[in-house]
Amino acid sequence: MKYLVIYEKSETGWGAYAPDLPGLGIAAETLDEAKELIREAIDFHIEGMREHGDKVPVPCATTEYITV
Repeated sequence: MKYLVIYEKSETGWGAYAPDLPGLGIAAETLDEAKELIREAIDFHIEGMREHGDKVPVPCATTEYITV
């Protein structure tokens, strides 16, 4: 499956989350670290859902840039 991930820059580093996986988010010092951590977090999260018999959400979030 392919999940949309949002990366956000802050004053102290980077955050990332997947809109289709509520409650899942990470914080990191660098963008590269954020990319690595969110991938690991998604894998771990989905693995845990499957182990507990929870339904894994189907990816449906999308993104678009709008020029203003």
